[in-house]
Amino acid sequence: MTIQERTEINHKILKGLELTYEKLLVDKRAKNSELVVLRDNKIVMIKP
Repeated sequence: MTIQERTEINHKILKGLELTYEKLLVDKRAKNSELVVLRDNKIVMIKP
């Protein structure tokens, strides 16, 4: 696998993760539910 192929795959993976995160936020807002995140080594529930 060449460096260019790795770069393209990494770019596609990151783009997919960004889209998934956006869909998650839309879903959480629509259902008015909390989002659970890790902040400063503590589990925190926030309203999106």
